[in-house]
Amino acid sequence: MASYLITGCSRGIGLDMVKQLSARPSSAVATIFATTRAPTPPQPLADLIQADSKRIHFVQLDTDDRASIEAAASNIEQQLGQSGLDILVNNAGIAPWESDPPLGMDSLEQALKTNVVGVRDIITAFLQLLRKGQQKKIINVSSTMGSMALAELVASVPRPSYKISKAALNMLTVQYSIYLRDEGFTTVAISPGWLKTDLGGKEYADLEVDVGVKATLELIDRLKQEDTGKFLNIHIPGNPTYDGEALYPSW
Repeated sequence: MASYLITGCSRGIGLDMVKQLSARPSSAVATIFATTRAPTPPQPLADLIQADSKRIHFVQLDTDDRASIEAAASNIEQQLGQSGLDILVNNAGIAPWESDPPLGMDSLEQALKTNVVGVRDIITAFLQLLRKGQQKKIINVSSTMGSMALAELVASVPRPSYKISKAALNMLTVQYSIYLRDEGFTTVAISPGWLKTDLGGKEYADLEVDVGVKATLELIDRLKQEDTGKFLNIHIPGNPTYDGEALYPSW
């Protein structure tokens, strides 16, 4: 029975992860901690909690606020008691559009703070709980837009700050994988695909949210310790774009 902590559950990927995990039997998923920046859960998340209140627990967590992160860690530690946390999914993030890329990049500082520094702070705050967990998996939700090898392919997308922050997140993932591998951790970055979310763009993206989330959760299930440090692509059968192959090295 695994315990999950998922950040950024107000909508999109995070919300659908909670929904799909709650559909699994309690023998597979014991506890789901769902976080949002807001002090109360939005209605779609509240509905999921009401339907499965024994397993889904709401925790406020602002990825830009270290005090909020530490308070969330203390809250979750109390709820877990003597148990540890098995799986951390760092999903919360921002992807600002910029009117004059790449010269302006006015959002770069904020993108790095939320998408990289916030992830660092969350891993730091929850590391002791993860050390007590059975699975010891850290999942950083990344993007192929953070791949240097694919930079020309996505050059027309006016989100340079987002791209830079995801490239930095990939390196952060590698650093933690090196640091924690001897303790039995599996630390990976996963591209969940181009999904029809508010962030991904509902009009142009090529995958429905539930399809990408299902593939992402299945990938998390299959992870082995030898995967640590990799940048992984989801697998959608019959879709060559999502072939399930490692995207790492990501430069």
